[in-house]
Amino acid sequence: MNGDFTQVWVYLSTSPLLALTLTLIAYQVGIWLYRRGGMNPLLNPVLIAVVLLVALLLATGTDYRTYFSGAQFVHFLLGPATVALAIPLYRQFQQVKKSAKAMLLAIIAGSLTASASAVGIAWLLGASERTLRSLAPKSVTTPVAMGVSEQLGGLPSLTAVAVILTGIIGAMLATGTLNLLRIKDWRIRGFATGVAAHGIGTARAIQVNEVAGAFSGLAMGLNALATAILIPVIYNLIFG
Repeated sequence: MNGDFTQVWVYLSTSPLLALTLTLIAYQVGIWLYRRGGMNPLLNPVLIAVVLLVALLLATGTDYRTYFSGAQFVHFLLGPATVALAIPLYRQFQQVKKSAKAMLLAIIAGSLTASASAVGIAWLLGASERTLRSLAPKSVTTPVAMGVSEQLGGLPSLTAVAVILTGIIGAMLATGTLNLLRIKDWRIRGFATGVAAHGIGTARAIQVNEVAGAFSGLAMGLNALATAILIPVIYNLIFG
């Protein structure tokens, strides 16, 4: 019986639709558990989907390249999904316009704090210099973070993992942390989430409140721009 299953899996694993189907099923399971749990942020559907897919790949001995060759269509959709964030931003344009000066200062402070805190903690724990370079851009969206990491001489693959973990953890803890700090303004809540947890945090913010989602999407984009400019410049000033 086990041999028959192995033969069937080997046959199916050559089809690009299998990886795509498994990805969608894993995410739907995550969504189902998330809703069954009363939309508890700790039951993040992305985290659940990742755990299920990793367990499946390990159990079947499937390497990541084989999986990604079929699931890359989902990766392609990240671009259009990011552009679609402009819709809630457009709807809240007047509020964004009123807060422009405050957001400019907040994005600079947030970008530097996110990078400095990650590098500082890793340094205290004895991380290597290359690891520190890899962690510096961990709070921005994956393509930008990997580009900055490569420019700094880090490991883009390590950066990608750090970015995903940052987004998942940020999305899980943002609501509770902001409630604990008694921050009720949806603009501030969304902006803080976007700076700290990029796309995954923004997805969570959109589910909670449209204003928060708009400001989170804006923060995600501005933080990517600020990090891409500031971090390499600061690094060169200190270590150049």
